[in-house]
Amino acid sequence: MKHRLLFLLGSSLVLLSCSDEKQQVTDPVTPGPTTEPVETKAPNTTYKPAFAGQTRVGGVTTTASYRADVITSSLTSPWGITGLPDGRVLVTEKAGRMRIVTASGTVSEPITGIPAVNPAGQGGLMGVCLDPAFATNRMVYWSFSEARPGGNVTAIAKGKLATDERTIEGATVIYRAEPAYAGTLHYGGRVVFDRTGNLLVSTGERSDLVTRPQAQLVTSALGKIIRITKDGQPAPGNPVFAQAGALPELYSIGHRNPQGLAIHPVTGEVWQSEHGPRGGDEINRLQAGANYGWPTITYGIEYSGQPIGGSMQQQEGLQQPVYYWDPVVSPSGMTFYSGNRIAEWQNNLFIGSLSGMHIVRLVIDNNRVVGEERLLASEEQRFRAITQGSDGALYAITDQGRLYRIDRS
Repeated sequence: MKHRLLFLLGSSLVLLSCSDEKQQVTDPVTPGPTTEPVETKAPNTTYKPAFAGQTRVGGVTTTASYRADVITSSLTSPWGITGLPDGRVLVTEKAGRMRIVTASGTVSEPITGIPAVNPAGQGGLMGVCLDPAFATNRMVYWSFSEARPGGNVTAIAKGKLATDERTIEGATVIYRAEPAYAGTLHYGGRVVFDRTGNLLVSTGERSDLVTRPQAQLVTSALGKIIRITKDGQPAPGNPVFAQAGALPELYSIGHRNPQGLAIHPVTGEVWQSEHGPRGGDEINRLQAGANYGWPTITYGIEYSGQPIGGSMQQQEGLQQPVYYWDPVVSPSGMTFYSGNRIAEWQNNLFIGSLSGMHIVRLVIDNNRVVGEERLLASEEQRFRAITQGSDGALYAITDQGRLYRIDRS
């Protein structure tokens, strides 16, 4: 039996009751912006930002009344989420299952036909997205960790959701981020379509010191943003890297473990979230052919406390993050809000935070972050991903198995 929490705006009255309805959580609202950063913990480093507002920007608070309903708590380690045209959502679970969840919280049986995943460590069934023409072709695309000779890879597959929604028909692996490596960390794993109808894929550098330098190698697909066609071929218009043997599917390089991709609803630009080490989580606005620096530059340090490389944060030719966190919040899946339900959220970036255990809201103006808010921190959930549904509400999943619907009250 689920409980309901109701916070009445402008009142100190709090009502708690037990019911069989969805759990509702409405954050107390304090009107107006603040000037102090939302982060109060000490940073891990003494590194200085490259420009004002690159980190610890002033906090803001949503003035509109909104609510967050727990649609279901019965998912098992959900990882990816995307909205279906009829208002339901399609969710992946780390162990290799794909399910559909209705607005009332009914969770389908696992959809069959999914290729086997290697769920060890940070692997499993990961990001998912729909073909832009899903309404007519019913095609679904997803990323997963696949066992291959020599280790594991981040793989991209596609298949058709059957009319009865019980299986994926004709599942085919269309791309593998090689080389394979016998590790189970830093797969990246998000997939989104850009405005041209091509697929963007994030891949990690697989974490270990031996693979970390491959983020800088254009002959490797590790630590990259990949841009491919629906058939897994290098997309037309990809940047050309000058080095010999450069992979034609590369879009940008120098990434650590990018777990978030989102398309700006106005500009169509690609934004990305990336896990740093100890400190140095990043938000990047991606430019084709650009190098985002890992592991040459970073605002983080090793988990041991030692500096990384030459302890550099800036270098000519390497891109600066739009925003970074120290200490980390562990940013994962993210989306821009393009609905009209809460006007002040228009074109804001919402990011699931794992170790931070909240949803980050970033207010962006002229490609700079001008305000940060932390939503649903009282829930103490590891928010893995967030998307906007066809109804204009936000839907977020957590490692603990919850699916939230976030909308105005």
